[in-house]
Amino acid sequence: MADAAAAVDPAEPHASDSIDAAAAYSRKVARRRWLMRLAMVVAAAGVLWLGWYLLFGRNHVGTDNAYVNAEMAQVTPSISGTVLEVKVSDTQTVKKGDVLVMLDPATPQINLAQAEADLAAARRRFRQAQASAGAASAQVGASGADIDRATAQLASAQADFDKARTDYGRRQALAGSGAVSGEELTTARRSFESAQAAVAQAKAGLAQAQAAQRAAQGQYEASVAVVAGSTEDTDPAVRAAMARVQQAKMDLGNTVIRSPMDGVVTQRKVQIGQRVAQGAPIMTIVPVGQLYVDANFKERQLRRVRVGMPATVTADIYGSDVVYHGRVAGIAGGTGSSMALIPAQNATGNWIKVVQRLPVRIALDPKELAAHPLRVGLSTEVEIDVSGD
Repeated sequence: MADAAAAVDPAEPHASDSIDAAAAYSRKVARRRWLMRLAMVVAAAGVLWLGWYLLFGRNHVGTDNAYVNAEMAQVTPSISGTVLEVKVSDTQTVKKGDVLVMLDPATPQINLAQAEADLAAARRRFRQAQASAGAASAQVGASGADIDRATAQLASAQADFDKARTDYGRRQALAGSGAVSGEELTTARRSFESAQAAVAQAKAGLAQAQAAQRAAQGQYEASVAVVAGSTEDTDPAVRAAMARVQQAKMDLGNTVIRSPMDGVVTQRKVQIGQRVAQGAPIMTIVPVGQLYVDANFKERQLRRVRVGMPATVTADIYGSDVVYHGRVAGIAGGTGSSMALIPAQNATGNWIKVVQRLPVRIALDPKELAAHPLRVGLSTEVEIDVSGD
């Protein structure tokens, strides 16, 4: 028995080595198979990725740096006034033309009454100017008649003067012979002097009539210049008064502040009794039915992007289950950094190139927005189909 055991013992190391070699070979074969399978999986993934890129990936560019935006309307009063009533609150949905705020109309009503009174006065002044022109015309005619009368009086006085001068000269010539008495000569001289004074007075009357005619003519021309080429409604003073009436009516109408568009009220800053200033923002209207997306793409992604290309948008608020369809509405004229209040200054020795992003506006389908409403500022992901470039 001991000999048999001794005979078996020398063979045991050889059997163990064979078992180890077989196990190592099995592991090596298994590892090769695993590596081959891994290589096949990697190769298949590479082929799939290449196929996806050739068929889809190279024709789409996307970004998750995108946010919902809108052309919001700031509501500002056109006039200053005291708030009597506020009819809306934050988050309330309003339609275009809905009353938002009502201001105290007392001051605009007073201004309107004053403007209407000024208009009535301007119309009255125009009618007075027309009447003055007619009166001035009549006065010019009357002054012409005065001139004719003064001319006739001058002619009569001149005739009397000529007769008195002849009589006085004849009697003066006969005075030396004694044929004419001294009293008669004195009477003739007085008649001559009276006739001479009458002529001077007639000339003065004629000059006065002529001056009166010139004054009447000037007044007539001035009156005509005021109303020439105008009617009561086209007179400049009347038109200016009418404009003030229209402005007063507009101010009175502006005491009722209405919504400029459909949307949602936000940032309401006005309260009852508050004195609001003209042009000061009192609330904002967000047109939730006309939202768009501003997507910030890397500059290298925009090589093939053109206005009008189709795009898909998913919002974080709904997830990938809701997809919005839109189109590229426009590409910004500058990057965000270049349009910043304080642009980056890269003229330094330690400058490092940073990939820039350019905002691209994506217009969304209003029907899809109505079905799944969005709000300004929400995060989104955007993909643009550039296959049609």
